[in-house]
Amino acid sequence: MASILDEYEDSQNTRQSAQQHSRLSTANIGITHSGFVNVRLEEEKPIFNKQRIDFTPPEKINHLAVCSNQLCMSLGKDTLLRIDLAKPDQPNQIELGRKDESKVHKLFLDPTGSHLLISLSTSECLYLNRNTQKVRSLSRWRGHLIESVGWNKLLGNQYFRQVHSLEEDGKPAPVCCLEVERGLENKYLSSPLPAKRLFQFVGKVAEGSEQQGFSSIFSQNQDLLPSFQEFPANMGYSEITFYTSKLRTSPKAFAWMMGNGVLYGQLDYVRPDSLLSDVQVWEYTADIDLSINKPISIVLTQFHFLLLLHDRVKAICTLNGQVVYEDVFPDKFGALKKMIKDPVGGSTAVTGQSAWTWCLAKEAEHCFQNKRYLESAKCYALTQNYFEEIALKFIEAKQEEALKEFLLKKLNNLKQSERTQITLLVTWLAELYLNRLGQLESDGNSIIFQETREEFRHFLSNPKHKECLFNNRSTIYDLLASHGNVDDMVYFSVVMQDYERVISHYCQHDDYSAALDVLSKHCDQKLFYKFSPVLMQHIPKKVVDAWIQMGKRLDPKKLIPALMNYSQMGSTQQISETIRYMEFCVYELTVTEEAIHNYLLSLYAKYKPESLLWYLEQAGTHASEIHYDLKYALRLCAEHGYLQACVLVYRIMELYEEAVDLALQVDVDLAKSCADLPEDDEELRKKLWLKIARHVVQEEKDVKKAMNCLSSCNLLKIEDILPFFPDFVTIDHFKEAICSSLEEYNQHIEELKQEMEEATESAKRIREDIQEMRNKYGVVDSQEKCAACDFPLLNRPFYLFLCGHMFHYDCLFQEVTPHLTTYRQSRLEELQKKLAATTLSSKSRHRPVPKDEGDTASLGKGSAGTSREQIKSDIDDLIASECVYCGELMIKSIDKPFIDPQKFEEEKSSWL
Repeated sequence: MASILDEYEDSQNTRQSAQQHSRLSTANIGITHSGFVNVRLEEEKPIFNKQRIDFTPPEKINHLAVCSNQLCMSLGKDTLLRIDLAKPDQPNQIELGRKDESKVHKLFLDPTGSHLLISLSTSECLYLNRNTQKVRSLSRWRGHLIESVGWNKLLGNQYFRQVHSLEEDGKPAPVCCLEVERGLENKYLSSPLPAKRLFQFVGKVAEGSEQQGFSSIFSQNQDLLPSFQEFPANMGYSEITFYTSKLRTSPKAFAWMMGNGVLYGQLDYVRPDSLLSDVQVWEYTADIDLSINKPISIVLTQFHFLLLLHDRVKAICTLNGQVVYEDVFPDKFGALKKMIKDPVGGSTAVTGQSAWTWCLAKEAEHCFQNKRYLESAKCYALTQNYFEEIALKFIEAKQEEALKEFLLKKLNNLKQSERTQITLLVTWLAELYLNRLGQLESDGNSIIFQETREEFRHFLSNPKHKECLFNNRSTIYDLLASHGNVDDMVYFSVVMQDYERVISHYCQHDDYSAALDVLSKHCDQKLFYKFSPVLMQHIPKKVVDAWIQMGKRLDPKKLIPALMNYSQMGSTQQISETIRYMEFCVYELTVTEEAIHNYLLSLYAKYKPESLLWYLEQAGTHASEIHYDLKYALRLCAEHGYLQACVLVYRIMELYEEAVDLALQVDVDLAKSCADLPEDDEELRKKLWLKIARHVVQEEKDVKKAMNCLSSCNLLKIEDILPFFPDFVTIDHFKEAICSSLEEYNQHIEELKQEMEEATESAKRIREDIQEMRNKYGVVDSQEKCAACDFPLLNRPFYLFLCGHMFHYDCLFQEVTPHLTTYRQSRLEELQKKLAATTLSSKSRHRPVPKDEGDTASLGKGSAGTSREQIKSDIDDLIASECVYCGELMIKSIDKPFIDPQKFEEEKSSWL
């Protein structure tokens, strides 16, 4: 759609050019001048004016009909759109529900606007009543392609029957236009119109016989042709129009658009055969070329007929035949398709491919003149060419309500792409609303003020304007601020989801609860982080409640600045609420962030020491379980003098000596519990207990407690703690302990004796078993084979086990080696190297030895022989200590695969 601000200028230029063109085209009129003096003042108001309806149909308009302010149009293939022109903003859309290939051929609307006939291209006819939504098929009309309908204006019901058939050039001719009128003395005129002939069927219908139809009129002309007019030129179609001055009166004039011009004249109902009188012909002007620019439609008014061409409308005066008005339609509207007149309302409509325009529309001006401003605004809102002019009219009349209605209607008709126009109207309307609200508030009219405010807020929250309002929200804020309208500014901020502005407003006005309500309602984490510091300062309990309600949606670390800022210098309530939220994070949300736990520790240390020790105890006893910083916790507890908490931290850090030293300053029992913690280190435990004993003896000088230490730890003896006692202590204090210690020693000696006797007996039995094993032997048959390689056993060194398995030395070596540990494999390699070295040494004995070296060689021989036997014995211990098939090695290998996984694929492929 063109710019609102440009349309007015375009229309003025078009109007001026059309008027100039009409003055220049007077000489081309194809009819004699009547002799009237043609004088026109420059400021004379034009006879005709054009108003553009701000309506773009969703689909292409195929056909339309209008009568009694009821407009019906066919859109696309299967859609009907009905518009009551008294309520143009409430269109009614109906789907025909046709699944075949039929299309709407033509629409016919009766004079009352209540009955609509729909002619389909498949020679079917449908009916739709004004008060229904359902289309009904007329079965009796099937098989006829309806080209025209002549309505009997005096009958509510219509009848359908064939009464006559017309022919042109010896063939049945379709009726392009049909008009039925009633004249004086109950005389009826029926004017069927084929392509190039105008027939007249004139006759009287007896009173009360209208229900029988027009059979009597047509039957009297069966033998001869009725009266008709004919012209040689033929466009392939023609159209006739009548002028009726008042509703339900007989027409007074006619105009017939045919091949070479327009035939027009008066109707005389007194004449017996032809009612046409004072007939004249207006020949088409030179600019109307029938080969490329045929006239499309014709409409007759009291003194003019309007002729529709593909790009313009010509108005010709029937008094003198002059072209008094010519309006050229811009190319943006597309080619013009149809021009129809409402016989009741008097307005004429022109349809194009992309727009539809009402000519001669006086309703808006009439309402304005009669001070029906709101109705006038609704009508003016359908026009576009005179936007500024119409707005100024309402401003000059001081009718802001009507202006607002006009702007609202214009805004609703704009497309989303027309952003400049939308912005202009939205801003203007906002200003009008604010002016009205300010006026009503000053007048004290609370009821209308509230209604207007609701209307204004509905306007601000309208989703159709949301994008425009959002993009221009700073302008709207400025307008609201300039009018001091705080409540509506807050409402608008909420609509725009500009909650930060709303909360800021409440905070600036010390309404912190309202600010928190907005925060809690919309749950915006960023806004919580931003406004929590100021809210925490004034309403800490409500803020913490809101945080807890948000749960895991808030990151506690980002709230710490708000907490720390006011917990140090704030009231007791702020501090207690801070601790409450930190406890919620740790115990309910199970937050593991070190910063959170450290901050809670600091709060406990400063403000709630009774909870500090409990927190440390339940937080865990091992460093892997702890979520706070141990060193920070130790420093914090030490600064505040919480020794017992320090002991607990030392214990978790496994600094047992420091824990015991510090615990002795608090409680000996606490020190004892720390001394027993290093269970795997007896030496350290004993050291810690000695610390406790020294403290008890030297610091507390309590011998009884010292004796209790002996009973509490089995690592301490009386002789360990005696050096701690002063010289003047008598033995009576230790008599019982000494006796107990001697008894323990005596018992221990007896136990050692018993163990020695058992060990001696075991050694005796072992020696006997060894001696017996040395005397055992086995018999090997010459046919025996190695259990590993299945070759004869006696051809090389072998091993014989008590279980009966026999292995070659090298075969057993290969079987056992993979199962040995890494250490044993290294040891075996080392022994093999030594054995090889002794073998070389034994071979060298066959060399000649110098005389002076004979004694040395004989000594070395014995030493080498002994070493070689020992090496072989060690090797035997490694590989032949047990049978590889029956011993422990076989048991340990039970879970190992038979095939090495790394060689599985290779082994698998060898079987294929």
